[in-house]
Amino acid sequence: MSDRTTSTSTPRPTRWSFAAVFGLVGAVLVGIVVMAFVWPAATAQPQNLPVGISGPDAAVSAIQDKLAEQDPAPFALQTVDSRDDAVNLIETREIYGAILLGDKPEVLIATAAGAAPAAALKAVATQLQTQIDGAVQTALKDQLTAIVQALQSGQKPQLPAGAAPTDVPTVTVTDVVPLSPDDPTGAGLAAASFPLVLGGMLGGILLTLLVQGAVRRLIGLVVFGVAAGAVIVLVMQTWFGILEGDWLLNAAAVGMGVTATSAFIVGLAALIGPAGVGVGAAVTMLIANPISGAALPPQFLPEPWGAVGQWFAPGAASTLLRSVSYFPEASTAFPWLVLAGWVVLGVVLTLVGHRRTAAELTPRPAELEPAEPVPAAV
Repeated sequence: MSDRTTSTSTPRPTRWSFAAVFGLVGAVLVGIVVMAFVWPAATAQPQNLPVGISGPDAAVSAIQDKLAEQDPAPFALQTVDSRDDAVNLIETREIYGAILLGDKPEVLIATAAGAAPAAALKAVATQLQTQIDGAVQTALKDQLTAIVQALQSGQKPQLPAGAAPTDVPTVTVTDVVPLSPDDPTGAGLAAASFPLVLGGMLGGILLTLLVQGAVRRLIGLVVFGVAAGAVIVLVMQTWFGILEGDWLLNAAAVGMGVTATSAFIVGLAALIGPAGVGVGAAVTMLIANPISGAALPPQFLPEPWGAVGQWFAPGAASTLLRSVSYFPEASTAFPWLVLAGWVVLGVVLTLVGHRRTAAELTPRPAELEPAEPVPAAV
């Protein structure tokens, strides 16, 4: 009897066909993961970046015509009234920089808005300087040629009037919103999205696995978000100096971003069970994170994914943290609302799945201890 039971309970080997299919499916999943992370970076390119421009109509038209020849156009130019107007638009994050033409050409950048946009605008400044130098050299060459021809013909040369050859306009590059001196390349700020995403995922997974009860999980979610925001900003701002601005506001932004991701995972787990943890993690890491626009501006990503990424928690959190840290004049209503929406969604999913959670905690009738027998009356 015992031998028969033992032989029956021994697991049978997996079929060869199933093992082969499982290997193929695993390879496809790995390919999807790699594509999700590599695709945005491999296809990103400067395009449709909002940039201001001002100056003489002829010069502005020449720049616009030059950009129109490129596909896609690296900048979406919009006219600004003055330098002060351009600075205000940069500080409110409506444009990434400005090209100011005229007697004193200047290119305004904001390295705090991203290293890639700043590099693209610096390249424009270099091209402008090259064109100015080339135009001056051509003018000097024409003047020298006219003088030599006049001397050869025995005439008195006509000396040009106007600015001296040494008065060549120099294109100035001004960083309106610079990065922290402790993070001059912006690598730390770009990497700030990783602790937000990873911290939110870990919080959601731990709350799901270690805390039982819908209300208890929500309380843990609030405490985790506040504590995580404080700890992450303590490391990034107080210790490494990557962030600037108001410390409490930065902590609130980080805490809201972490809470939004955690709430989504907790809500899915409450609604559909343990599989919700995997679904929430997959959506966050494979979809939302690659198109968040944390390392590159959303405009650089293939349309419409850059804009779509701002509706997910990682994209909204990265945009919000960059704004509150370096652009206090910028409007932050949209990322706050997006993150609040993900928190509300997680809470709603958790409450909807409350009956399921309660059913798991309630012992089944078969698991209840039998009641003690009532002694018979004598």
